[in-house]
Amino acid sequence: MDTPNDPNQQDRRKTARRLNSWKSIAAYFERDERTVKRWEAQRGLPVHRIPGAGRTSVYAYESELAEWLRSAEAQSALSAPEQEASTEADRPAVPSVTDAAANTSANIDRQSQRRTKMILAFAAAALVFTVFSISAYRRYVSPRPAPASIRPAAVKPSANPEAEDFYLQGLYHWNQRTPEGLNKAVDDFTQSIVRDPNYAPAYVGLANCYNLLREYTLMPAKEAYPRALVAAQRAIALDDSLAEAHNALAFVDFYWSWDVAGAEHEFQRSIALDPNSVVAHHWYATFLMELGRSQEALAEIEKARGLDPHSSAVLADKGLILLLARQTSQATTLLRQIETAEPAFLSPHVYLAMADLKMKEYEDYLREAQTSAVLLRDQNRLAIVTAGEKGFVSSGGEGMLRAMLAVQQDLYAKGHLDAYELATTYCLLRDKEHALHLLQISLANREPGDTSLRVDQLLQSLHNEPAFRKMIAQVGLPSLD
Repeated sequence: MDTPNDPNQQDRRKTARRLNSWKSIAAYFERDERTVKRWEAQRGLPVHRIPGAGRTSVYAYESELAEWLRSAEAQSALSAPEQEASTEADRPAVPSVTDAAANTSANIDRQSQRRTKMILAFAAAALVFTVFSISAYRRYVSPRPAPASIRPAAVKPSANPEAEDFYLQGLYHWNQRTPEGLNKAVDDFTQSIVRDPNYAPAYVGLANCYNLLREYTLMPAKEAYPRALVAAQRAIALDDSLAEAHNALAFVDFYWSWDVAGAEHEFQRSIALDPNSVVAHHWYATFLMELGRSQEALAEIEKARGLDPHSSAVLADKGLILLLARQTSQATTLLRQIETAEPAFLSPHVYLAMADLKMKEYEDYLREAQTSAVLLRDQNRLAIVTAGEKGFVSSGGEGMLRAMLAVQQDLYAKGHLDAYELATTYCLLRDKEHALHLLQISLANREPGDTSLRVDQLLQSLHNEPAFRKMIAQVGLPSLD
């Protein structure tokens, strides 16, 4: 396997699909998980690990797996008799002393040597990140007394040029706002930390990746946000004057900890440290939007747009703010312009689907929802939309919602759907009792949608319900009065 900073390897990864678990890696080879774990330990199968996420949190690139298949190690593994699987599978994952001695013999090729170096690098990063994680969690007390495509002006360069190069490359990938881009950015920022464990901006980059991975990929919020919290707090511990670190922490404070006062303090601290931070003005704007402070939100998003007028992410969220401020026509016009210019950008499709559903433009909703599901590679969401299309053809809007509800109920029962999303469909079907019950479950599970309770227009029919108003207060959001 090529080393992480091999340009040929980087080029291959730009178009490579990433497999994010042992299960998906095993499915790629049509083998069981035990077999591919053995191949990774003994045959050089190129599998990567995320620092601080534990030994079971792995991923691999299809392009690297395909390259491994052409190697002598792969041919040996694939042609080995079946009894090898039953005997070797029970061996320790770490080679014995005898194995290690044998591996130093002349039959080791350069590919195995490069792979060993990479494993050592990732192990070092994992150790560093784990130590920092423990100390960061012990220090955390809540509540507390607030252009993106380039390095922020306030960021100090690393003493290690390679660390800085990986950091800048990570910013580039992060700004793409795609599953591939965010996953590559995690790799880049991790490599930066490996080369300079005290480089605060790289920890900010990692925190910001996890802040967005639960939106642009299928990573659960309960996995993403704690990692973002640890990375952001480590960055602040290294450099309290780093504006982007306070901004990353503010994001977690609000969307995960529901600490509205603490989040606003961190956002404002970030902006005070760097008034020209695009990300700080951008994320502060969306925070204000969730609180229902739409005019302040529009003012902040305009500041972000003025600093980086070419940012599609900023423009898309301006569209969302306009939409929730009930400036629907202006919002949909802007979002459709972005959608036309960048059809593979997820956010406009998600926001337009929301607007179309609210306005009962069901055909448009189904089209946008299907595109969103495809971009997210979310088969469950695609199944919901497919059922909705059939229901719409047979029975119009009501039929669409009921057909979707049936699939959603099944997915929810299997643990594959948030209670919040199921509650929304019940609400649209005028079943307030079920909607309120599911929203209470959503709050108990701290689901990602909970911070949108106050402004979610699809839940508007619940605004006069006392139970709903208590939920808004439970999240720490301002009352509706």
